[in-house]
Amino acid sequence: MSLLFSPITFKSITLKNRIVISPMCQYSATDGFANDWHLVHLGSRALGGAALIIQEATAVTPEGRISYGDLGIWKDEHIAPLQRITKFIEDNGAVPGIQLAHAGRKASCEVPWLGGGEIKEGPHHWQTVAASAIPFYETDNTPHALTIDEIKNTVQAFKAAAGRALQAGFKVVEIHAAHGYLINQFLSPLSNTRNDEYGGSFENRSRFLMEVIDAVQEVWPVELPVFVRISASEWVEGGWTIEDSVQLAGILKTKNIDLVDCSSGGNSAQAKITAGPGYQVQFAAAIKQQANIPTAAVGIITNAKQAEAILQAGEADLILIARESLRNPHFALHAAKELGDDIDWPNQYVRAKR
Repeated sequence: MSLLFSPITFKSITLKNRIVISPMCQYSATDGFANDWHLVHLGSRALGGAALIIQEATAVTPEGRISYGDLGIWKDEHIAPLQRITKFIEDNGAVPGIQLAHAGRKASCEVPWLGGGEIKEGPHHWQTVAASAIPFYETDNTPHALTIDEIKNTVQAFKAAAGRALQAGFKVVEIHAAHGYLINQFLSPLSNTRNDEYGGSFENRSRFLMEVIDAVQEVWPVELPVFVRISASEWVEGGWTIEDSVQLAGILKTKNIDLVDCSSGGNSAQAKITAGPGYQVQFAAAIKQQANIPTAAVGIITNAKQAEAILQAGEADLILIARESLRNPHFALHAAKELGDDIDWPNQYVRAKR
């Protein structure tokens, strides 16, 4: 059997293979509530053979949404619709995961198919917040720099969201510290110019993430995995580097984090990224090898042989599929055939297996 279709265990959760559906925003919620779109979108990837389905960036506060169409988990009423989704995923052989997020200064935006830019006024506008009062684009409204009390309240919002995620039936929680969203804004010296205990040194800039992890782990069972997604490089001179990421990953390992999900970029409008097949795998490999912690590779991984080669080279432990999954919800079923692995198909689909 290929490595791609070999099982892997994180604490009490065993994934049947190494294929994970990356969290991808659908911008299709109202007031944060999941609906039939999310059930079909996430459920179809479970039918498609992936081992772990990670729900899109799910906001821990209303102002933490990227757009008014984002999913949320800031109130108890959000739980019931999510339970329907997690049950379907589990009933069809996959593990349900959730990414907890706060967009920070990159919030209050229009949905992508209507332009995606910041909404500066009107019913879908709200005041954005950040580590420091520095907008992402110079033309954006200036975000409000969080006070110490507001930081503490946001940490508690992550904690409450993790508790709701558990009630909703999720078995893996991923803390979103990448792509220029709030936690990433604290980590980066480009977006964090604070002069208190949350700014300046590496330790201080990492403090918010560490407090979020501690708070989440207060309510998340020790036997269930916690992942952290990071932007391993900002691709900007003077910004966060892979060396910073290796250092951070070493700390995350001591905090019982199970895996570092290795993406990049998103925190600087000046970043110059040359994207190509597997362009971010280098980061997963460096962190896995130097910090000795499991990693996930993501970014233009589009076929089974490419994914298998990454695993065979010891560059990552999981393969996250994003846009290729939008093109092909049944990626894993096709990948198994390409690699010569015989895996279970949904009973309703078996007549199309050969």
